[in-house]
Amino acid sequence: MDNGPRGTARDWAPRSIGLLVGTLVLATAFIAAYVGALHKPTPRDVPIGVVASDQRARATLDAVRDQTNILKPIGYDDPAAAEHGLLSRAVYAVLSTGPDNGLLLTVASASGPSATSAIKEVLGTATTRTGTPLQIVDEVPVTAADPRGVVPFYLNVGYVLGGYLASTVLGISAGTTPRTARRAGLRIAALAVYSVLLGIAGAVVVGPVLDIWHHDVPTIAAIGALAVFAAAMFASAIQGWLGVAGTALVILLLVVLGNPGSGGIYAPEFLPGVLRGMHRWNIPGLANDLTKAAVYFDWRSAGWPAFALGIWTVVGALGLVSASLVRGRAAPSGPGKTRSGPSPDRDGG
Repeated sequence: MDNGPRGTARDWAPRSIGLLVGTLVLATAFIAAYVGALHKPTPRDVPIGVVASDQRARATLDAVRDQTNILKPIGYDDPAAAEHGLLSRAVYAVLSTGPDNGLLLTVASASGPSATSAIKEVLGTATTRTGTPLQIVDEVPVTAADPRGVVPFYLNVGYVLGGYLASTVLGISAGTTPRTARRAGLRIAALAVYSVLLGIAGAVVVGPVLDIWHHDVPTIAAIGALAVFAAAMFASAIQGWLGVAGTALVILLLVVLGNPGSGGIYAPEFLPGVLRGMHRWNIPGLANDLTKAAVYFDWRSAGWPAFALGIWTVVGALGLVSASLVRGRAAPSGPGKTRSGPSPDRDGG
């Protein structure tokens, strides 16, 4: 009796079942994260600046704060400091005393149209109730080609997606763990070239092709290359240590949690729980913040996103090299030799 097929099934069935269960968990987490975060976005503690000595504006914000937690007043010593807070994206708007016994609301919709819309709605209702004139000025508006301000989000989703897909493709075709540090360096170099090319491609699409940011092609290309490379290095490090199965962890952090937590579609203040602050450290959120800072705010507030993306890149590269030194050298060589667990680089590339 031929037991060959049964023996083959016994070999692949446990692994296949495990992968299917992992996929089921990942897909369920995807549904929970996106639906949970975005089904009913509710703004809370949206920061709005006010000069401490401006009693009229302060009294208005205090009265609003007593009725709702949508706005969170942030005090500044003088108008210059308040303006710096607006342009450095510490606050979405600044409320001050305006002409004719009214109030002046200065917003920067490029920081987040959803947040500035919420501020205008809340203060518009409050001032209408009291009969106070409210003048609104948008100091940093979004471009007319992107009225909802979603281009930075979708652009960087594509960049991050391209980065971890490139790492995954190399892992599948050449093995997840390079056998030597030299070959890890070659992989890093290949991904660096890929990142530059994708950065340029994305910049051309949102520039000359779609005519959204046609004056910022070099800037977008540079930011894109950094975002792609950071995602590729992060994915390569995880996959280098965990094998192809590490792709699930990469997708969880960069897509399942990363995209809704990036503050792209909605401002972070609209997101629940831990997702509210995730844009400050995850790669999609950092890339989104860096793009806005460069395109709209003359690089103000770009320091942390650029630095953090650089850290992700360096740590990822070191992780891949260390995986090659530990797992790559421990890998079996020669035909017909296998090992349990995630497989390293088959050809050592």
